[in-house]
Amino acid sequence: MFEIRIHSRGGQGGVTAAKLIAQAAFHDGKCATAFPFYGAERRGAPVVSFVRISDEPIKVYSQIRNPDMVVVLDASVMDSTDVLAGLKESGPVLINTAEPPAIEGHPVHAVDLTGIALAQDLVVAGSPILNTPVLGALARLGLVSKESAIAAIAETFSDPRNVVAAKAAYEEMRA
Repeated sequence: MFEIRIHSRGGQGGVTAAKLIAQAAFHDGKCATAFPFYGAERRGAPVVSFVRISDEPIKVYSQIRNPDMVVVLDASVMDSTDVLAGLKESGPVLINTAEPPAIEGHPVHAVDLTGIALAQDLVVAGSPILNTPVLGALARLGLVSKESAIAAIAETFSDPRNVVAAKAAYEEMRA
């Protein structure tokens, strides 16, 4: 089983990103679960979402304390939250940033998801929506196939800019 913890802020699309990852994994023939954890809902508040992907049925439904991978949709969350807590040794970190920080012991992958979302005018209530571009970046890392990522996005959103944003993140993602 591969476990992912996503750190975001309310309104960025972290919860939907988790659902899209699970949906893409289903397209790849895998079993998957996705769910969020947050307190009182409000735009801008930290939100944590979880995704499990497995070849076998998943029988556990709890927060992920020791993820295989961490995704950070808003780097400012790292100032107040230990996003690396429990991350398995050498577990990768995907960060929405143009300039990735060095994190000892973990490969860091970076892509400017915010810039990609803004370029496609994927904005709701003033916040760039990062759920579809991050799926493209994760496809580039091989978590799901590019085809399954695009299929999951197309099933969920009718606006073609979402697929364009995912393809842009797939191309621009760097390690």
